[in-house]
Amino acid sequence: MLDIAVIGGGAAGFFAAIAAKEKYKDATVTILEKSTKVLAKVEITGGGRCNLTNSFSEIKDLRQAYPRGDKLMKRLFKVFDNEDTYRWFTAHGVPLTIQEDECIFPQSQNAHSVVDCLMQTARRLGVNILTNYGVSTLQPLLNGDIRLLFTTQETRVFNRVIVATGGSPRIEGLKYLADIGHEIVSPVPSLFTFNIADKRLKELMGTVVESVTATIPGTKLRADGALLVTHWGVSGPAILKLSSYAARYIAEQGYQFSLSVNWIGESNATLIEQQLHQLIMSNSRKQVSSIHPYSLSTRMWQYLLNRTVVEHDKKWGELSKKALHKLIETLTNDTYTVTGKGTFRDEFVTCGGVSLASINPHTLESKTCPHLHFAGEVLDIDAITGGFNLQAAWTTGYVAGTNL
Repeated sequence: MLDIAVIGGGAAGFFAAIAAKEKYKDATVTILEKSTKVLAKVEITGGGRCNLTNSFSEIKDLRQAYPRGDKLMKRLFKVFDNEDTYRWFTAHGVPLTIQEDECIFPQSQNAHSVVDCLMQTARRLGVNILTNYGVSTLQPLLNGDIRLLFTTQETRVFNRVIVATGGSPRIEGLKYLADIGHEIVSPVPSLFTFNIADKRLKELMGTVVESVTATIPGTKLRADGALLVTHWGVSGPAILKLSSYAARYIAEQGYQFSLSVNWIGESNATLIEQQLHQLIMSNSRKQVSSIHPYSLSTRMWQYLLNRTVVEHDKKWGELSKKALHKLIETLTNDTYTVTGKGTFRDEFVTCGGVSLASINPHTLESKTCPHLHFAGEVLDIDAITGGFNLQAAWTTGYVAGTNL
């Protein structure tokens, strides 16, 4: 009879434990959580509503959702994908709803529905849940078993072990895995906001521009979506996605870099010029400040006019060709200096972890330590916002748990 340990009581850990117990009914499965509470991150994700997956209908290539790990996720999705997640939670008593942005939440709009489902399912199956059990050392034994040394100095031996400890903000937190031969990709933060020391921009705090393109000049890194101006700089889906795509580059720059914002999400300069000429012809006698194109708010439009140094009382018909081109440049390539990463969701997701080169891509078993498997963010897999990170937890948890 198998004695299975799952290190980590988060989303991936619980899903791996449940999958293992459902497949290996006679096995003893134990979740070992280092803190006093399990599923704490699930409880707060999605603003406490739990964005547990996505419809993926707007994802044409998994690289769009998974900047790191897309090829592995594509392979694993053949075993357990977002549709399987939808069916699983629905079958286990959690009705789901798909929002307009394709994010999927429990109908209750309460993360406790997901937490309670996982807890109740694990308990019903007979999974043991132990808290305050931090693992400090993992030792492979000659007979194929694995000895765990806990921070309490207690030791236990298991036949199979799944590591699902989540992302580690520091590489030291993964040393016990490096010590037994695993390549570790140095962890850096992902999904964070940008600090911009621009007083006039910050005066727009709370303003949302629905369709922008944010890029890092000199690179191919870019992201589309809504942008929110905050009291420290900028946030919103476009910025969080860009921070994910560019996580390593931004870390290498010491979180000091240039950011270009296309406020209208349109990059065809000829088309923009044509549209503005039409606006000029229709409103030649009206003040520039009174007509704000591209659905920009009055405050945002006036702010951008200040950036172009166009007088607010100037008539549209009085704009010079130079002023028009300056306006187009500001609308499509407004550049700022980022001075650091913000505090909102700071390091909520980590880029890096156990290298995918160290694991079997079919079973998520370690190549250097037989009977040791991995699931969740401890692997070098991470995603943009929208339910994709939790989907990676469900997928890798299921694959690890069913391949012991």
